[in-house]
Amino acid sequence: MHETDPDPRKPKYYVTAAYPYPNSPQHIGHVRTYTIADVNARYHRMKGYNTLFPMGFHYTGSPLFAMAKRLREGDREIIETFTKIYEIPSPTQEKLKDPKSMASYFRDDIKKGMVEIGFSIDWRREFTTIDPLYSRYIEWHFRTLNRKGLITRGTHPVAWCPNDKSPVGVVDTQGDVEPDIGESFLVKFEKDGVFYATSTLRPETVFGVTNLWVNPKATYVRARVDEELWIVSRETVEKLQHQNHKVAVEREIQADELLWKTVRNPVTGNAIPVFPGSFVEPDNGTGVVMSVPGHAPYDYQALIDLKARYADSAEAGPFLQATNPISIIKLEGFSDLPAKDLIQKFAVKDQNDPHLEHATEELYSKEFHDGVMREDTGGYSGMPVAKAREAIVQELTKQGKIETLFELKNAPVVCRCGTKCLVHILENQWFINYGDPEWKKLAHKCLDQMIILPEEIRAEFNYTLDWLRERACARTVGLGTKLPWDQSWIIEALSDSVVYMAYYILSKYFAKDLVVFKKFEKDASKLPDAFFNFTLLGEGAVDRVAEETGVPKRILNAIRKEFEYFYPVDMRHSARELVSNHLSFYIFHHSTLFPERQWPKGIVANGFVLMEGAKMSKSLQNIIPLRQGIARFGADPVRVGVLATAELGQDTSFSEALATSIQERLATLLGQARKIGVKKTAGKSKPSTLDRWMISRLSYAVRTATSALDRLRVREAINITLYQIDNDVAWYNRRLGPNRPRSDNRGRILRRVLETRTRLMAPLAPHTAEEIWSRIGNRDFVVQSKWPEEEEIEKDPVAEQAEAIVRQVLDDTNEILKATGITPKRIAYYTAADWKWQVYLKALKAAEEKMRQGDFIKDVMGDPRFRSLGKAAADYAGKAIQQANQMPDEMRKSRIQDGVPAETTIFAEAADFYQREFKCVINAWKEGDQGISDPKGRARMAEPYRPAIYLE
Repeated sequence: MHETDPDPRKPKYYVTAAYPYPNSPQHIGHVRTYTIADVNARYHRMKGYNTLFPMGFHYTGSPLFAMAKRLREGDREIIETFTKIYEIPSPTQEKLKDPKSMASYFRDDIKKGMVEIGFSIDWRREFTTIDPLYSRYIEWHFRTLNRKGLITRGTHPVAWCPNDKSPVGVVDTQGDVEPDIGESFLVKFEKDGVFYATSTLRPETVFGVTNLWVNPKATYVRARVDEELWIVSRETVEKLQHQNHKVAVEREIQADELLWKTVRNPVTGNAIPVFPGSFVEPDNGTGVVMSVPGHAPYDYQALIDLKARYADSAEAGPFLQATNPISIIKLEGFSDLPAKDLIQKFAVKDQNDPHLEHATEELYSKEFHDGVMREDTGGYSGMPVAKAREAIVQELTKQGKIETLFELKNAPVVCRCGTKCLVHILENQWFINYGDPEWKKLAHKCLDQMIILPEEIRAEFNYTLDWLRERACARTVGLGTKLPWDQSWIIEALSDSVVYMAYYILSKYFAKDLVVFKKFEKDASKLPDAFFNFTLLGEGAVDRVAEETGVPKRILNAIRKEFEYFYPVDMRHSARELVSNHLSFYIFHHSTLFPERQWPKGIVANGFVLMEGAKMSKSLQNIIPLRQGIARFGADPVRVGVLATAELGQDTSFSEALATSIQERLATLLGQARKIGVKKTAGKSKPSTLDRWMISRLSYAVRTATSALDRLRVREAINITLYQIDNDVAWYNRRLGPNRPRSDNRGRILRRVLETRTRLMAPLAPHTAEEIWSRIGNRDFVVQSKWPEEEEIEKDPVAEQAEAIVRQVLDDTNEILKATGITPKRIAYYTAADWKWQVYLKALKAAEEKMRQGDFIKDVMGDPRFRSLGKAAADYAGKAIQQANQMPDEMRKSRIQDGVPAETTIFAEAADFYQREFKCVINAWKEGDQGISDPKGRARMAEPYRPAIYLE
């Protein structure tokens, strides 16, 4: 049913979602992306599009290796997870110690889960990224990039696993963390020819250094770094070695040997002391930190706390009392000591106060963008801070007083093998050059033409496209495709997964068991680039390509025709966290490999799924494997559950209570289908106002649900389909009262509602929708039916206005009964006199024309009809224009268009309803009617849309 081939009679729609990595079962947290993609695919099929939604499996990279290795080594956490959470028997776990066996096992499990939950996938196109022909395709991809000059070789900092001796990216780390490399500076303070290398992000503040901080409990080393002697933490040694420094440790030093000594500031020449700071992290930077209390809130507070702690110390006291903040940066709106100002603003109590982080972020940003160097900063005086930073780094580098150190800004980042990652300067590594200016222009042009959902993340894409530079594209370990011109490297997992969407077109033919492709499976190297150039790019003559490849012309032409039909991808579905890598790479690679007409058309990036409001975590044991969740809650409750609580850009929360409530809601709809049954009822030939209202509301539901799914506001579509329509149906049944098959259209109308509602449900809860569709007598599948369309003729503003009045008066009456405690024997409703309606409509039009209240009253009283009514007309005119001016524009326009509703008729038809609701006699009169019963004179209080009410 979901196998899709080209059909020139229909427009196409091509949907893809991130192919899964089979190193564990999918859990409920993974399902949101795929479910949104499936909803999108199903919706477009029902809208008449020939929709393709394929799926493959991503084996490339180190995660499978790492997982299998941990299993082989008897890692307790992995064994416990596999046993308790994934419920994998021990004999089976033995088989999973081989990476490919593990991939095959979880691939099968993931595919079963996708089938069970009802993803409408064309499985004929399934492949893995280690299939020989896929590897051949990736070789073509990389040769093309290399030919365009977009692959470079050089020396660059990369995130690195010391254990695997290989670069790492997001797919190689625990928790799928993208390593973020940043540059810091090592300012060299000196004592007796030994340098204290201090790490800082703000080298311009060296003029304001009052002391250094070291951790009193850490171990430091005296080491020869290149040609100099340095003091750094023990943890720094490995970092320096990985950044092309020659390091030889002479001896270890305890912090006590460093404290309360002085060192020389390399810029000012001042002697400054070394103080204890327990907040200093030995593995961050060099474990030696320069203190600038005038411009760093953490340093200011630490100095205050230290002075209080050592106030009575004979050794430390004199040092501390002589140490005071130095002002080096002017900042408008702040005193000479901005750090002190921010400490006071945030009412910081001590070094552990969380407000310190906010104070620091605010000050660092303000000083960088708005700060100016003060007079006592030498040749940098008067310079903006941003410019001074560059100049100081340049000057101190020339003088040998500063070095560069690369750090992982989001440390700790842990490789899947369990090793903490660091930055390594990699020589002779292969990189994709995302910094190429012409390529960036193409990528931005592609992005500018794309639909991005939610739209607010477009800025994240623009930012990523701008900052991306050279990125390591190969590894030495893991599964995957070898770099075609350097077989010692394996193309890494993010680089081989950015244009696989085009391969789905090819994979259908490769998987057909066509004899012509069998020879290439045995030796994929025999499939020349000419095959891909022709089928994917239209390059070359088919006769020559057929001769070179041995593939018949009819097959080559069929593949080319199919690619031309389906490409480009209309909507790519993935997670928002991949904007900074995979999704941006996807844009880059398509913009250079394919012609502009085949660039991607759209991207959907959704947030995470939380479990009971908390992030899913094995340690919290709140992960529910997908297939267990389906067995426990049902496929449709899981589908709806991961979509129902948030729109695309937000994180959504799944819970057992939510899934149970959805189960109950869907069961209720099945119950309605059972009641309606297969047999159709005739009912009255002419629909009542209430029938027209129900159909009009249904028409509104179709319109709003369609609009929601056009923008993939799936939560809104669920709310309309499962809840809003229920509310309308409940009101319809309540208004009709007891079932009277021969005197009302209830059966016919409710069947119409349920049929339409089932079609609206089909993309969201397909299993339930098919069951309902069958129970009410349809022999085909609802998935093959058309998406409902709003019929203009069914929109009935008069009927909707009538019901709005009935409902409002019901609410008003209940409020009065609640306030008075009366049990009425009779209720009388008085509708407004005709003259009030005339004034009211006149007021609405006057408000549209921005007429002043005084002018409007004069205009009304200038009419003899109203002047004869005297003060009553003037008073009501003032009230009417005031209401009209305060009314929302849309409501005002609608009421002008609707004119005067037949309120007398409305209340006459609703009398039976009110009588059932209030269990008393109901009368309805118009103000001014002859024979009116109005013992308390309430009729004069009647207004348009708000009848007066009398209780007896």
